[in-house]
Amino acid sequence: MVTAASQWLHATTGRIATCPHSWMQAVHWVAGSGLYTPARSHGPKWGPTTIAIAQEISVLKECRPSVDYLARKLKVSARTVKYHLGMLREAGLLVYRSKGTRIQGVGGRASVFERVIPVEFDTALGIRTVGEGATRRPVGAAEESRKLLGKLARKAARKVRRRPSRTASSRRGLCTPMQGGTSTGSSTAGTHLPSEAKLASGEGKSPTPKKSNRGPRTLNKVGRRYQLARELIRTVPWLQRASVPRIAWIIRHVADAGWTALEVQAAAERLPIPARGAFRPSGLLASRLASCHLLYTTPARRRVLVEDWQDSRRAEQDRHQELVIPHQGPRSLAARRAMDEAFAAIQDRLTAAAEPIDCIPLTLNDLTKDDIVAMRVEAMKDPALILSSLELAGEAYTRRLYTNRLVDQTLALEAIHARRNTVLAPAF
Repeated sequence: MVTAASQWLHATTGRIATCPHSWMQAVHWVAGSGLYTPARSHGPKWGPTTIAIAQEISVLKECRPSVDYLARKLKVSARTVKYHLGMLREAGLLVYRSKGTRIQGVGGRASVFERVIPVEFDTALGIRTVGEGATRRPVGAAEESRKLLGKLARKAARKVRRRPSRTASSRRGLCTPMQGGTSTGSSTAGTHLPSEAKLASGEGKSPTPKKSNRGPRTLNKVGRRYQLARELIRTVPWLQRASVPRIAWIIRHVADAGWTALEVQAAAERLPIPARGAFRPSGLLASRLASCHLLYTTPARRRVLVEDWQDSRRAEQDRHQELVIPHQGPRSLAARRAMDEAFAAIQDRLTAAAEPIDCIPLTLNDLTKDDIVAMRVEAMKDPALILSSLELAGEAYTRRLYTNRLVDQTLALEAIHARRNTVLAPAF
């Protein structure tokens, strides 16, 4: 048996075969001599499949057999082809010229072999060679070996065909008996009908009930990672559009340590999430979880982390709570006095009518034309007057009093001011 270190062209003791026919003679000699024993105790043994693979290799112009090609040509599995190629190398009939590898962007490359004849073959048959190393060539043979060489030559010229393997279904007996012509005896003569008591009524129990040994499914390490990743994408708002396999790879350390989805979220949001959001949620999660599994190693430490995150005011704001911005009244004394007079007149009329406030329509009959003009001029100077009127008297009354244009301008300015305060709000 040739060792793995000697299965290369520069380390072999054999010689390169001059033709496919002479190489097949060496293959048949190894098969009949019984000198080679496979190194492994499992897997297929040397047999017709080995000879068939050698025949396919011998007809190749460049000895670069693809495992998939040989498996498809001989209708065997790729693992079987690898086993038999390994036996040909161990027997000294094949050596590597270059070993196959995978090239990025190109794909896999098959190994390039060289067909060689082992030195044991030359010694046993008395073949004389000239030259040195693997490039030796034969020049003659011993007289007593010519008969054996002729027999090996006939074997090499004969095409060996593999016998198709018989499956379990082909080994079973046929359903109907193979009988020719007519027969006086019926094939069912020895059978009898079951009794009525043994017919299936739907109430009896089977003598061999099926037993299900399958218990609750237990997730392995990879399944636990994917389960935690799906839970995070479902519960964490800024991870909604992330990829499950990518998140599962990022949280592999914390998932293996037994973290929950709430603990992972607390570790990721212990620092404020950017107000603009996360453009790449997986990258943000990877940066936030770096070395967390080495810092929070016990459930108690992770419990403290979750409690701090839940109690922080920044976490409450990140959970989309509304920010209440109080509106201030008008700053001008004249505007306040006019607004108080108008609201007092409206309140007196509502009180005199003794009806619910929501049922009495608001009118401007209590204000003169000069008062309305003065209030609109003051509202142009101080938009807070319009905001207070919207809060106290409603939108319909405010638009009739101050016009739609002033109300729309005030609401737009207030929205810009509120957005600016939200962005510039300090983090506590």
